[in-house]
Amino acid sequence: MKRFVYADNAATTKISEEVFKSMVPFLKENYGNASSLYKIGRSAKKALEQSREDVANCLGALPGEIFFTSGGSESNNWAIKCICEKFKNLGKNHIISSAFEHHAVLHTLKALEKNGFEVTYLDVYSDGIIRTDELKKAIKTTTALVTIMYANNEIGTVQPIDEIGRICKEKGVIFHTDAVQAISSVDFDLKNQNIDMLSLSAHKIYGPKGVGALYIKRGLFFPNLIEGGSQEKNRRAGTENIAGIVGLSTAMMQCQLNKDQKNKKLLAMRDRLIEGMLKIDESILNGHRTKRLPSNVNVSFKGVEGESLLLRLDSEGISTSSGSACTSGSLDPSHVLLAIGLTHEVAHGSLRISLSDKNTEEDIDYILKCLPKVVNGLRNMSPLWEKIKKMA
Repeated sequence: MKRFVYADNAATTKISEEVFKSMVPFLKENYGNASSLYKIGRSAKKALEQSREDVANCLGALPGEIFFTSGGSESNNWAIKCICEKFKNLGKNHIISSAFEHHAVLHTLKALEKNGFEVTYLDVYSDGIIRTDELKKAIKTTTALVTIMYANNEIGTVQPIDEIGRICKEKGVIFHTDAVQAISSVDFDLKNQNIDMLSLSAHKIYGPKGVGALYIKRGLFFPNLIEGGSQEKNRRAGTENIAGIVGLSTAMMQCQLNKDQKNKKLLAMRDRLIEGMLKIDESILNGHRTKRLPSNVNVSFKGVEGESLLLRLDSEGISTSSGSACTSGSLDPSHVLLAIGLTHEVAHGSLRISLSDKNTEEDIDYILKCLPKVVNGLRNMSPLWEKIKKMA
């Protein structure tokens, strides 16, 4: 019997009932502008600052270190562009990142390269993890910033963030991390992790789309992002999206509840999927086997075209992806999979399954029932598959 299985939570999550309920009052009766002095304006302002405090508590930060944005891409752009603008005037024009960051980071870095910045892209190897000794060697007297994502959005590998933070602190270099994918399952202690800036987004954690936050460590001077108003301490002008911000803070707090139990459930489902998917001939797990998010599975199937695989699975009621939703319109293979050493042909046959704690063992059963049938069906129509079998 066909069922619906949503397994693309790295692209976006379904808004939770708790988050939705928390937002409704600020879309209806408490709709005031937080800059207004009358009652519903004061109510909005109170909700704004309570949300800031709640997000800060979830991260081990101070309320004054949290700045609300429209999402992860804006937070990444703000962090990287503004810190580099500051340090360029001090003679520091070198940035260090990794080869498989989200495009919100990579495209920002490419733009900075056109404006006189030098960027070092660290290798991530077949396991999808940078080597901290290479980071140490890459830091120069002109290094302004290290920006390395906490967990990769496609293959789920988790970087040695504590060690990266320690190295950056020792070298006196600013450290920014894109933590959009990691927020739901990782415990944060930003001060002890020596993280200077951190980006996050609500819609990856059962919150609304179009709202996120940027953590900026206290004492770190930061140029304004948008001029024209006093919002966000004069740094980001524009009337605040109170309903969205309340939704973000509620989602953050919900993530903290029973996190260990949720991660344990996700790990069990993830490992079942990996074991079952690797039983299919000529399949490859992308990224480190265990140093990855508990929700992420990314496997390539030789002799299969990714788009056809997704459409066939969709016809079975299974929603998955072949990579980042931000580049789903591109015909090029994933830059993440190329960065870990896959050929174009193998990278084209990748499948990303990203789970949530709302998924069930029955969902896993259904995926493992349908997937081999779909892969084998596509291979039977592919002339390339015959060549691969002869070479195996």
